[in-house]
Amino acid sequence: MVAWEITRQCNLSCVHCRASAEYGPYEGEFTTEQCLQLIDNMASFSKPVVILTGGEPYLRDDIFDVSAYGDAQGLRMVLATNGTIVTDEIAQRTRESGIKRVSISLDGSDEKHHDDFRGVPGAFAGSLRGIEAFKRAGVEFQINTTITRFNHHQIQDILNLAIKLGAAAHHIFLLVPTGRARDMAEQEISREDYETTLHWFYDQSFTCSIQLKATCAPHFYRIYHQRKKEIRDGSNMPQGPLHSMTRGCMGGSSFCFISHTGQIQPCGFLEIDCGQLTERDFKDIWENSKIFKELRDLSLYKGKCGRCEFFKVCGGCRARAYEMTGDYLAEEPFCVYEPGK
Repeated sequence: MVAWEITRQCNLSCVHCRASAEYGPYEGEFTTEQCLQLIDNMASFSKPVVILTGGEPYLRDDIFDVSAYGDAQGLRMVLATNGTIVTDEIAQRTRESGIKRVSISLDGSDEKHHDDFRGVPGAFAGSLRGIEAFKRAGVEFQINTTITRFNHHQIQDILNLAIKLGAAAHHIFLLVPTGRARDMAEQEISREDYETTLHWFYDQSFTCSIQLKATCAPHFYRIYHQRKKEIRDGSNMPQGPLHSMTRGCMGGSSFCFISHTGQIQPCGFLEIDCGQLTERDFKDIWENSKIFKELRDLSLYKGKCGRCEFFKVCGGCRARAYEMTGDYLAEEPFCVYEPGK
């Protein structure tokens, strides 16, 4: 899976933004030709899911050309948008360009909470208009929510709203204090609330009518394996060998991030240079980056993460460890679990 910040330009000013994005222009963004060359290089050795993100990817004039080209090369193209500038025409062109799913972020269940979080009045109404346009065009969509102390009390209402809107899935993200979100580190929910929230999310899987996924919350996979004997028929909880072998934190192992200037990182929140696409091709960086190799070597991890019996399925948040300690191999600082061995 590759998250590609195809542009840093954005029409909103979200308080938690990893990129501290705003209206550009930003120097160094890839040309259309460079984008297509990158897709060719990806497709030469793999067929990843490619998340076109930003900023706001719809601010690129060539976004449909890039997505259609990736689709033609056999990549699964998806797109992350705030939805506020989506019209019926944009939604229709999204479907025609091969985008298989879009994600729209809702960080409040009502206008006041969402707009305060997004930094622009009318953002909530704009996102809902965008969702309706996608529905008319037959484009599958999911709702993403970043959980903070600001909206923690609304998470059930946001999930209910996602179901009411007809979303295919609800993905929750736990705030990682990087980018603009560094200034709101006090908005991180406590370690105890983090744990309680993930148990609540697990419980929802038994009755929820849509797919649920916790992202940037690797402890969820430890909870999943602790409690998987509770899985019942009809649950939407991920099951099977794919999920039993995955890790909560996939940065550098099965996931990477590409910045708007072509810097490869383990994820968007772990802002360390693993290689520059202006100097090396994607395949070379993915296979030979020293940082990626270290992240893939579980024997190098430190502290209680290194001795935890659930580490292979959790991994701890490497970005949070780096942000708080300066060491991306350090133990996850927001985990309450004490290893059993």
